[in-house]
Amino acid sequence: MTMESTQSNGTPAVEQLSEMIEYQSGAIVSRTLLKAANGSTNLFAFDAGQELSEHTTPNEALLIVIEGETLISIRSVAHNLRVGDVITLPANQPHAVKAEKQFKMLLIMMEPGENAS
Repeated sequence: MTMESTQSNGTPAVEQLSEMIEYQSGAIVSRTLLKAANGSTNLFAFDAGQELSEHTTPNEALLIVIEGETLISIRSVAHNLRVGDVITLPANQPHAVKAEKQFKMLLIMMEPGENAS
């Protein structure tokens, strides 16, 4: 497992999530915070108008909005999310992300458990 948010001596550093990644004009920026054999935790910053078209992943995911607002579509059902909102993205289900305004999110992805369908 790796963690980018540590001091040089390996001691964990306390940081503000929204300050750990910056917006870039016309882009989606990502930063991996943790990576392990069964999943990862990533920060994203979406500039206004940016989107991830509909796609699927083999992982379960928990999406947490940490700044701004976004439109998340899961199986073609739209969900408007604001700061502090959380939504689960089921494995192998089509979903999309659209930034009508700038927003930042924390995405925690994990391999589905044995009982996942």
